[in-house]
Amino acid sequence: MTEPLPVDPGGTEGAPAAKRRRPAGSFFRRLLKEQPLGAVGGLIVLALVFITIFADQLAPYEFDRGRVQERMQGPSAEHLLGTDHVGRDFLSRLLIGARLSITVGLTATVMTLIVALLIGGTTGFIGGRVDIYAQRFVDAWMSFPGLLLLLTIMSITGRGVLQIILVLGITGGIPASRVVRGAVIGIKENDYFQAAKALGASKSRIFFRHVLPNIAAPLIVIFSINVGAVIIAEASLSFLGFGLPANIPSWGGMLSREGRQYMEIAPRLALWPGLCLTVTVYSLNLFGDAMRDLLDPRLRGGQGSYGTAVVKRKRGLLSRLLNPFA
Repeated sequence: MTEPLPVDPGGTEGAPAAKRRRPAGSFFRRLLKEQPLGAVGGLIVLALVFITIFADQLAPYEFDRGRVQERMQGPSAEHLLGTDHVGRDFLSRLLIGARLSITVGLTATVMTLIVALLIGGTTGFIGGRVDIYAQRFVDAWMSFPGLLLLLTIMSITGRGVLQIILVLGITGGIPASRVVRGAVIGIKENDYFQAAKALGASKSRIFFRHVLPNIAAPLIVIFSINVGAVIIAEASLSFLGFGLPANIPSWGGMLSREGRQYMEIAPRLALWPGLCLTVTVYSLNLFGDAMRDLLDPRLRGGQGSYGTAVVKRKRGLLSRLLNPFA
């Protein structure tokens, strides 16, 4: 007479207990292993957020305090990056400009997600004529050149931090609504959506319980990629004179004013803001691309939503640096 097999107290009968990994720890391990450049970009983004929070404490001088006798000095022990044309410490202005650029980028992107959810989420969920009319409005909006549209709206609203956040958030959210709408329409075709509808669940419950959690991945990708685009848009508006006021330091404004005016005698005044913009946007794009690859099942080597296995080709470090988005 055979004895019954012992039952594993930690898992299924006759099978070894599988170690449960924490989702956050597993995600960070995959980020370091599969997307090392994205991890580096994420670390730079975290450093920028730290600078944004503690910019006043990190700045060695007041950003608006100038001394005429110290104007246009080169880098020294007292002023690490030198001074500008009115004797203000350039490092302090770069740090304050980082805080403004990151703050504008994050808050405007949050507003972009809200607008995209209001337009794309609701119209894709409701469907019918509401969806048709809303998409024709989005098509008409996207037919205008983006920079020309921004300049027109900023000339009407005026210059200021609140104005530029509202304008960039709304103008960015309307095109992003098409991505959200596509994700919602794809979820409506799933069995669990139809089952919840057949069981008599209310529309609000279906949207907040079944639709909204399942479009979190594209929303995160939109957020991570759109922050860099918003920072570039703010810098472009400031460079053209339609962005933040002159008394508020921003990287685009520093390029437009002292950087362009004193390019020949002090190129560092244009070099450092341009370098900060380049590193910031490149890091955000690397991190956003890594988030897209990790959160989209069709891009991470598994069975995608269409039942096709996607195998990503391993690339060397030089290839990733030259073309990180391939």
